[in-house]
Amino acid sequence: MTPRERVLAAINHREPDRVPIVIGANNTTGIRMETYKEIKEIIGVEAPDGFLHRWPELGTAKIDEKTLKRLGSDVRGVWDLEPASVLEGNRNREPGSPYINSWGSGQVKAGSGDWFPGIHPLSDADSVEDLEAYEGWPDMSDPTRVDHIKDRVENIIKQGDYAIMATPWLLFPLERAFAMQGMDVFLQNTVTNPDFAKVLLEKIAEKCKDLMGTFLAELNGKVDIVCIGDDLGTQESLLMSPETYRKILKPIHADYVEFIKERTDAKVFFHTDGDVSPLVGDFIEIGIDILNPIQTSAGGMSDLEKLNEKFGGEIVFCGGIDTQKVLPGCSPDEVRAEVRRVIDTLGPGGGYMVSAVHTITEEVPAENVLAMVDAVRDFGNYPLG
Repeated sequence: MTPRERVLAAINHREPDRVPIVIGANNTTGIRMETYKEIKEIIGVEAPDGFLHRWPELGTAKIDEKTLKRLGSDVRGVWDLEPASVLEGNRNREPGSPYINSWGSGQVKAGSGDWFPGIHPLSDADSVEDLEAYEGWPDMSDPTRVDHIKDRVENIIKQGDYAIMATPWLLFPLERAFAMQGMDVFLQNTVTNPDFAKVLLEKIAEKCKDLMGTFLAELNGKVDIVCIGDDLGTQESLLMSPETYRKILKPIHADYVEFIKERTDAKVFFHTDGDVSPLVGDFIEIGIDILNPIQTSAGGMSDLEKLNEKFGGEIVFCGGIDTQKVLPGCSPDEVRAEVRRVIDTLGPGGGYMVSAVHTITEEVPAENVLAMVDAVRDFGNYPLG
């Protein structure tokens, strides 16, 4: 099969020739710069060190085509950009000073190569009037956000028959609320000031839909998967109760998914870290097609057999290769064994795509990344086993 045929089979719950590999399509399936450099050195590729979204503080590499082919990735990413004025302003700012995005929130340097959310412009807001008074809401109509998309898609098509995944960045409603208020402040508002929390999410979601609509129009149907998401889990539980999710955030997600599906036949890929096992049924109910990253180190998500038995026929799983212990701390042979275990559990019947659990960090040896993708070629061919 071609890479795109392989992905389309898997996301439609059919067995392809082998389990697809998703790596480098966006930040959630990406590789941090230092590990990317090591991979290029091992495989003998000379290519520039570019950053995804032209955003060095994000730290995620824009992987060159030769390396993507060596890694066996069946998917190619299409991304938006921050407005040209924001990119230029951050490029020319004083070294080490905070990175401020188009929403007015920002990242503060915590160490060499490490930047963390630390500027929350609505941290004191607690009323609709405060939201209306805020002058930093992003302009989603700026054409420089999307005027590169058609060329990007055409370049992908010239490279080969790859599945295309679209990921407009900074369009995850809950994560924008965290960035605007701070996680602790916003989560407190979901309990003590739920009406305000809901209005803030709705205002953010409208901005997200504004850009998503333009983004999808620029793609003109040349897209197979659209990535959205919100991190809802911790290592052992949810960030909010299932009841709070269903009351405040689930309607936002449902409307967002419906908005996307009214404009494209592409599958909706939802990224959410942590133990989100109590909400998988909710995700299916609102029309999410693909769940990522299946954080096997987190609570109920570690029970892959139960997860697959309960939900495998209704939602596609993407991820499952642990980035906390396995990829950074195990030998290449142990990585291969884990990849085989996950494929044997989630792969039968289709409906599974291999990916690391979130961005592959600097702690992961390049040899283990290569061991992961090579194991898919060795153990992921159908019929499995």
